[in-house]
Amino acid sequence: MHHTVRRRTALAALALTALSPLAQAQAPAANVRLLVGYAAGGPVDAVARIFAPALAKELGANVIVENKPGASGALAGEMTSTAAADGATFWFAASPTVTIVPNIQKKLKFDAMRDLTPVAPLLTYANVLVVPQASPLKTVPDLLAQAKANPGKVFYGSAGVGASNHLSGELLAHQAGVQLTHVPYKGNAPAMNDVIGGQLQMMFDIVGGAQKFITGGQVRALAVTSAARNPMLPDVPTMREAGLPGYEVVGWMALYGPPKLPAAATDRMADATRKVLATADFQQRLAALGYTPWPGPAAELVTHATKERAMWATVTKGIEID
Repeated sequence: MHHTVRRRTALAALALTALSPLAQAQAPAANVRLLVGYAAGGPVDAVARIFAPALAKELGANVIVENKPGASGALAGEMTSTAAADGATFWFAASPTVTIVPNIQKKLKFDAMRDLTPVAPLLTYANVLVVPQASPLKTVPDLLAQAKANPGKVFYGSAGVGASNHLSGELLAHQAGVQLTHVPYKGNAPAMNDVIGGQLQMMFDIVGGAQKFITGGQVRALAVTSAARNPMLPDVPTMREAGLPGYEVVGWMALYGPPKLPAAATDRMADATRKVLATADFQQRLAALGYTPWPGPAAELVTHATKERAMWATVTKGIEID
């Protein structure tokens, strides 16, 4: 009798030992990493650091932002693609790395839409087209008229080849049938300095970043790139209102997990993200930076990213970076 009881106890212990790795895999991670593909201090990093403590509160876990700059923001995504699917590592992604960079950087070692698990969209943002305050150009039609009269002699700056403000200019040239000359910089700040100084005729910049220069009277806003007017610049028309009915460039940020992330881990992170996006404090902090919360499901993220990548594939023909 005692022998039988001991045998049953031993078998039960063996069963628990065999199941323990599965139990551990299903247990929520105590420490969660958000990998950001850009250096500390940039716009993506700034949002990630606002998001992390709010997310930690919802998850009941430590949330750590890790900067992994490189490969036009794609290094962090590549690292996520090889991370364990245990709910401890996520990519805090910006849309250009998902929808633009794959079209122009042929040596990427991963594809976000093929290799990662979409978790949740976070926010959207628009660019604004600005010219020097002293420029005679008052409207988008004025700008396009000058570009048509002087092919290739209207110069615009960007944060670099493949950046959203570079492609905003390419889309404008493509849809309006004009020739603009792109001047890439190492970041938005030096490009904006040259617009203010009159060395460049125009540039696109994130609304939140450009607002202080607009309200400070250093540059003039001609149009925003979103389909609707931006609350931060309510008197500035959209590119559509300015005469380009098919024009829209809206960037976004979203969370992606490693391949084959279990549904439980995906849903846990998605639910926590939606709760953060619903808080008044987080919404106010995003609005102050010119961002709009995007509390949609992962399926909506996939549909939007697929459509956007196809659009950029047309615009970026002939553009390639290492």
